[in-house]
Amino acid sequence: MGPLLLLTSTLLSSWRMVEAQPSFTIKQITMAIEPGTDVRRDTNVTVKCQAVVGIFGQQALSRAYTIYKDGIVVYTKTTSSSEDLVYPLPQVRVSNTGKYKCKIEIEGKQKSSDPKKLTVTGLSSPVLRLNKDVFSEGEEVIARCTATEETGSIIFYFYEGSNELQETRVNSNQAEVKLRLSGKGSRRISCDYTVLITPDSVKSRKSNITTVSIQELPVTPVLEISPRQRIYEGDRLNISCVVGGFLYNYDGISLFLSQGTDLLSRGTTKINHSMTALAKDSGEFECRLEKGNVAKTSTKNVSVTELFSAPTLTVSPAEVFQGDNMKLTCRSANYASERLRKEEVTYTINPPGTQLVPGREVGVFSGRTLRYEFNYTCTAQAKGIVKHSKILTISPKVSVSVPKILVVGRVILGRPFQILCQSDVGSLPINYTLLKKYDFLNSTTVKQPYQQARFMVTIQKPDEINQYMCEAQNNDRRNGELSKRLNATVIVPLSEPVLTVLPDLADIAEGDNLYLICGIKGTPPVTFKWYHSGDVQPLFTTTSNKITMDYQIPSLGSKHSGTYYCEAVNIANNIVRSQLVTIDVRMALWKKGVIVASCLLVVAVLVLLCVLRFRAKRGKSEAASELSVRCATL
Repeated sequence: MGPLLLLTSTLLSSWRMVEAQPSFTIKQITMAIEPGTDVRRDTNVTVKCQAVVGIFGQQALSRAYTIYKDGIVVYTKTTSSSEDLVYPLPQVRVSNTGKYKCKIEIEGKQKSSDPKKLTVTGLSSPVLRLNKDVFSEGEEVIARCTATEETGSIIFYFYEGSNELQETRVNSNQAEVKLRLSGKGSRRISCDYTVLITPDSVKSRKSNITTVSIQELPVTPVLEISPRQRIYEGDRLNISCVVGGFLYNYDGISLFLSQGTDLLSRGTTKINHSMTALAKDSGEFECRLEKGNVAKTSTKNVSVTELFSAPTLTVSPAEVFQGDNMKLTCRSANYASERLRKEEVTYTINPPGTQLVPGREVGVFSGRTLRYEFNYTCTAQAKGIVKHSKILTISPKVSVSVPKILVVGRVILGRPFQILCQSDVGSLPINYTLLKKYDFLNSTTVKQPYQQARFMVTIQKPDEINQYMCEAQNNDRRNGELSKRLNATVIVPLSEPVLTVLPDLADIAEGDNLYLICGIKGTPPVTFKWYHSGDVQPLFTTTSNKITMDYQIPSLGSKHSGTYYCEAVNIANNIVRSQLVTIDVRMALWKKGVIVASCLLVVAVLVLLCVLRFRAKRGKSEAASELSVRCATL
């Protein structure tokens, strides 16, 4: 019973899973545009969307259709019918041009058709209407341009002849604008429009041409300026700007009085303006009348004679140093002698409190230069007219300080080296001069902060180094600053190496201690090396602050005989070598004594042997003789 229930439960579960799975499939969706994709305006167009859906059984599915034009939804419909979706476009316009696409969605599954482009050609001719045919200058013209039965986003353009007056964008088939036409006479007004379609636009033909007549305003601006004769600075100018002519209604009229870009005054029908004439006022004055967009002008030129010219501020001397006396001169170069005497012009220095004292001469001020940069101006004044000079900036220079003199690198006797002259303080340019015993050697000018005054020299004696000095100067009105004498260590290259031997060469014998003494002339520290001829490596090397060093060879033997020499080098890096010294190690005295004693002993032994032998032979002879005598006796 248990296995049967288990099998039944498994089959039931499998059936439910099959039921839960989708019971349809969207095979394809296509879209058609009828009667075609290229049509003329007023054609009735139909967009058909056909979906092929495979369904399991006879169930009804809810189908959601969406139609897009250029990516924007233009139509949606939800239906359970399997019939094609139809989207009608009656009497199409150019604005219906675009890419269309259809999409279907069923229970979360969706599919889209391929896009198709519909192109509609043909625009209606625009129609222009104006509110009236005759206008006055400055009056607004109301113009309406209509694109009959057109739809979509449209830009309307309005023209006077071939010149575009205005444009406006609307989402309807007509636009109304207000135009302002200037100048009298006839004007030919027309319009056209452009329908915006993604991503292009289509422009219509020009509309009908409407001619309008513009009547000139019967008023003009009138400008009067007095005095009319020659005008000098300080004179009073009286200027009037009025409306000339007659109007029944002066509403909307404005008057403007200006000089160049400066607006002096404004009014409605009359302007009176008074001012003190200045030289800068020479030029054109304008009286301008405006009504709406109509503008009329009247101009007059005014020439104002300068009473005196703007002063010029100068300094002397032209180049000043901190604390130096200076003189500022403020002068006006030109005067209107018929109106003004030279003595009537007064001068002042600005800013006040600069501790500059007026001199006996008019416009001259004296004082000491400040220690920092300062801006000065001066003012000339006469008959109420005040004029200012341009700013004079005085940048006092700094006098050069006592220069330092030093060497660059090492000073080696007989070789070129550089001397550096440098002042810590002083305005550029600075001229540096190198002296030897106060005699001129060379000079150079430092003009940039990164430059240095360097001089190349060579000395032959160490004490020459203290004969050099340098002079720095940046002010022609003062003597230059002289440095101290040059103080530097002079390195003398090594010379005259001598190798001395102790004991005396004739007294050198085996067992003695030999001293090889190397002496030189030059600047320590010195590195000494001793060599035995035939050896590549030195016997001994040492560095010393002395100019004489020795090397000891203890307990001489015959192997130490040979030729010796020494080498020396210092910072000048010139290697010098001594003369060759030949050492002959003789036999020791005691050895000679032993040899002599041995020889004497050998001789003594030989002599003794000879004596003994002689005595032996003599004894035998005497014994034989005695025996012979005895025998004879018997």
